[in-house]
Amino acid sequence: MAPSDSTPTTRFPRQLSLRALALGVALSLVLAGANAYLGLFAGMTVSASIPAAVVSMAVLRWLRDVHVLEHNIVQTAASAGEAIAAGAIFTLPALVIMGYWVDFSSPWVILICGVGGLLGVIFTIPLRPALIVEQKLPFPEGVATAVVLEAGESRRGIRMLALGALAGALAKLGESGLRLWPAAAGASLPAGQGVIYLGCNLSPALLAVGAIVGFNASVLIFAGGVLAWCIAIPLYANLPGVALPEAEAAALARALWSTQIRYLGVGAMLVGGLWALWGLRGALAAGLRQAAFAARGHDGADLPRSLLLALLLVLALAMFLFYRQLLGGSTGAIPLTGMMLLAAFVFSAVAGYMAGLVGSSHNPISGVTIATILFTALGLLGFGYDMHTGPVAAVLIGAVVCCAAAIGGDTLQDLKAGQLLGASPWRQQLAQMLGVVSAVLVLAPILSLLLRAYGFGAPTAEHPHPLPAPQAHLMAAVAQGVFGGRLPWTIVGIGAAIGAGVIVLDEILRRRGSGFRAPVLAV
Repeated sequence: MAPSDSTPTTRFPRQLSLRALALGVALSLVLAGANAYLGLFAGMTVSASIPAAVVSMAVLRWLRDVHVLEHNIVQTAASAGEAIAAGAIFTLPALVIMGYWVDFSSPWVILICGVGGLLGVIFTIPLRPALIVEQKLPFPEGVATAVVLEAGESRRGIRMLALGALAGALAKLGESGLRLWPAAAGASLPAGQGVIYLGCNLSPALLAVGAIVGFNASVLIFAGGVLAWCIAIPLYANLPGVALPEAEAAALARALWSTQIRYLGVGAMLVGGLWALWGLRGALAAGLRQAAFAARGHDGADLPRSLLLALLLVLALAMFLFYRQLLGGSTGAIPLTGMMLLAAFVFSAVAGYMAGLVGSSHNPISGVTIATILFTALGLLGFGYDMHTGPVAAVLIGAVVCCAAAIGGDTLQDLKAGQLLGASPWRQQLAQMLGVVSAVLVLAPILSLLLRAYGFGAPTAEHPHPLPAPQAHLMAAVAQGVFGGRLPWTIVGIGAAIGAGVIVLDEILRRRGSGFRAPVLAV
């Protein structure tokens, strides 16, 4: 049976039951840990709504009188754990990489991620009528979740989920536990004065990510890798006047990518984020009008605006006190708090809009966070911040914004599923907040465990196979590059030009009605 587009006006059946909330919180904790590892390893996370819905139906099917809207509450709370983990692992490890933290402090992680996650819920509530009801964006994962839930208990889906988890666990045990095969296979071949290196990571997690994001996105991600490693690095290495250090060829290529070529992606992401903002201009204006005049004729579908405003003031005050302690005074804390709130609203809207177009798994979290850190760092530079405090302050603002954007896209995706099922939006919003609060309580121990077990970034004797943490490295590089004057602006500009070219290509494909699209942030 296909989901209905109309929201019933009759009395809602039981939704916020104790069993649904308990299972949702438990899954939020598990998914936060799983996606923290996946994001630090693969550089991306995947939406957990459908797996959470399937698990809910497998667990609660043994109880009496379970309604489909209870399963919807479970997936709403559970998916918050995956989303808040993405916001945390894309930014907070940058503080360790920069040497500001040696470990993850629980009070700081809870404050930063908790404030960001709750802001993501609050800021997307006034956008719900504009993005879900009026614009009728596809929200592919929200629609798929609703269809799965309405289909009832899917024994085949549960069986496939269990088999996939077992296969992944055995493969990981053979690689990391028993050391039966290496984590990556590679070989190099001489080619004239250079070298050709071919490598492949053997992780089942990457194979699963490729299967989930689909052929279109996988081709674009591969194209970005080819552009960087097969074109940009050789061209840069052969430019006149470029001094190359003495190093083995593969190590030299990695060094060039880390210090220069990766900034092509920064430029492309900036252009992609601005393009997304331009496409969102109508929805943003509608959301602001909705927020400003919501008191008139409010229908009770969402949480009361008075409650949201009070919570917003509490969160803003908490971050103001945090920034004041960080900077040792109120003078700098006021503009930092204002920047954080503005960026969190704008980029929560961007992430929600992009989730509506291409799904939560393709949400451009890293792109909007890089844009936030770069613009914030430039602003802080104008306020007189130096290399000591500036990069840290920029990353701390970016961390809150990243968590807000991640939760913003996830919230709207869940609300779309709820709209199709006839759920009560305010109940889902409460479940989302509960999922955020529960997940942030375990993020610091999870990140500390991963840091001690694997390490982040460059291999060391203690951690020969560290988690790459690619986004966190990029955030640290951007923040330090602005204040240290080491940001290669020419390469950033070339990346912006490449991003503009990809946008033009995507627009051509869209106007021709092609089934293949080229979103710049995937490249």
